Amino acid sequence: MLNTKLYVMMKKMILVLAAAFLSVGIMSAQDLAQATEMYNNGANALTTGDKKAALEYFQKAYEMGTAIGNEAEDLVKNCKQAIPTVMLSMAKELSNNKDYDNALERIQAAISVAKEYAVSEVEEEATSLLPQIKLMKDMDAANDAFNAKDLAGAAELYRKVLDADSTNGPASIRLVQCLANSGQIEEAKKALAIAEANGQGENAKKVVGGALLKVAAADLKEKKFAEAVAAAVQVNEYTENAQAYLVAGQASQQLKKNADAIKYFEQYLAAAPDAKNANAITFTVGALYQGAGNKAKALENYKKVVNDPKLGVQAKQMIDALSK
Repeated sequence: MLNTKLYVMMKKMILVLAAAFLSVGIMSAQDLAQATEMYNNGANALTTGDKKAALEYFQKAYEMGTAIGNEAEDLVKNCKQAIPTVMLSMAKELSNNKDYDNALERIQAAISVAKEYAVSEVEEEATSLLPQIKLMKDMDAANDAFNAKDLAGAAELYRKVLDADSTNGPASIRLVQCLANSGQIEEAKKALAIAEANGQGENAKKVVGGALLKVAAADLKEKKFAEAVAAAVQVNEYTENAQAYLVAGQASQQLKKNADAIKYFEQYLAAAPDAKNANAITFTVGALYQGAGNKAKALENYKKVVNDPKLGVQAKQMIDALSK
């Protein structure tokens, strides 16, 4: 589109030059011829993709045309259109190549020149692109920090992106990831609302749930059993996770809250019936029911594991004892 527009301008300059020889002196016509040649060189450079050279030619043609005066009025007018248009095109190209600093510098220059030359369409487009390029720069910087595992730096940059564009879905889920993975669970929960508003709710819930599961597992390992139960229960408020039920069951058992342990273990078995430890947990549930005096439920669970190569013998013994 840009090249076509400037090609049309180039043809106009040839017509202007022909008329000039009839209306002005030979010296002025020669100056106009040089200015027009300079302009046409710019148009030719543009068709080959050399925007830098094209811009230089148009700028020189503009200077020459301005010095000539009224006879170069059309040439100057077309130069005024061409110069900011090419500058804007160069800024877009730099942005596409992720050279954001130079793109921002070039687009600011395009806005300034377009305003000076009263090229409103270029000024408006460049002005609208300016915040977009700044946003892309911040988003790329945030992603680089995230990939480098600089979660604090990435979180700050993702917040900056969201301050500029609250509808940025990728930034909203990444912010949740940064906060959750750095242990800022409560902050991650708050950020989840933004992710939900941007259609990233389910993914964000999995991230928060995964972070809570790590907390629950760590608490269990450190024998902070009440905390482990609380964190594990929260996991399933965000996304169902069989492992969270298991942690809650194990911690509850350690707290001698056997009714809770049974509940969580049964939820674990329902969520992961084919788990490698399913028979071991089933046997444990049977023992817990037995301890609670519920013979029927104890027998029900022991019978499920009678064929287990490791637990079968013991299960049969329990069944025989309870059946007397």
